Formats: sequence, C-alpha cells, structure tokens
Amino acid sequence: MANQGAKKRKEENTRHIANLLRLIIASNAVYILVRMLIYYSSFTWKHWVGLLVTSVAYYFPYQQLAKMAHPTYGDDGELLDGGFDMSTGGVCGYLHDIIYITCFVQLTSIISGKFWYTYLVIPAFGAYKLFGLTKGFMSQGSEGGMEDEKSRKKREKMEKKAQRAKFVKTRNR
Repeated sequence: MANQGAKKRKEENTRHIANLLRLIIASNAVYILVRMLIYYSSFTWKHWVGLLVTSVAYYFPYQQLAKMAHPTYGDDGELLDGGFDMSTGGVCGYLHDIIYITCFVQLTSIISGKFWYTYLVIPAFGAYKLFGLTKGFMSQGSEGGMEDEKSRKKREKMEKKAQRAKFVKTRNR
C-alpha cells in the first residue's frame, strides 16, 4: 500500500499525456485532411508555414509537460514520485493553455486566416501578468503618501499597542 499516491499520479499523468497527444494528432490530421485535400486549390506556401508554426507551438509545451509528468524511480527501481500534478495551475496551466489555443487556431484557420490573430492572446496575457508583477513591486514605495485618516489612526493604534509592556500571567501551584 506504500506509494499508492505516486502510482495513482503516474497513471493519471500517463493518461493525461496520452490524451494531449491524441488531441495534437487529431488536430493535425483534421487540418491536413481538410485544408490540404479538400481545399487544395487555395492551399499556398503560407499554409505550410502555418502548419510548421502550429507544430512548433505544439512540440515545446508538450515536451515540457511530458518532462514534468515523468515519474522518478529509486536505484532499486521503486517508484519514488509519480511526477508533477497536471491539474495544478501556474506554468503547467499556461502550457496547457498554449496547446489548447494552438488547437483552436489550427482548426479555425481552415475557415479563415484571420483566426491566426488569436495567437496574440498569448503575449498579451504574458504582458498583463508581467505588468501586474511590476506594478506590485513599484507600488510599495509610494504607498505612504496616500494613507487616509482611518488607516493612519489604525496604524498608530497598532504601533502604540506594540510598544506597551506585555505582561504574562503565570499559574502558581
């Protein structure tokens, strides 16, 4: 019964990575089938570039997720860690988002080339997160000048309370 959590996570990660691979292969197959075979008369070199761009946009996030999901084994072959939990947010969630956005762009670009502009969501979101991060660092220095009366009184009261001598009650037996 030891390491049941690691075994379960390993199975979940294997299943999850396999599902992502199926999604990528299905998206590429639909794109190639529909765009190259059915709409072959309007297929140009730009569509080859688009297929190359989406393939690269699939490859790097998928490889990173596969490395994160890879389990760790001990010297004796015992499972130590089942890999990273794929259901968490953060970088793992962003990599999933890139794969899903790429799938959307690839399939909808069959209809119209204007859907390629959807890729601008990725750097826009990155800029938004970066702006929030830098804004958090920059606002700490200018906070003292914009303190209202209520928060000033509360701060002074807390400082006064912290300066008072503290008495500790002890129990005598």
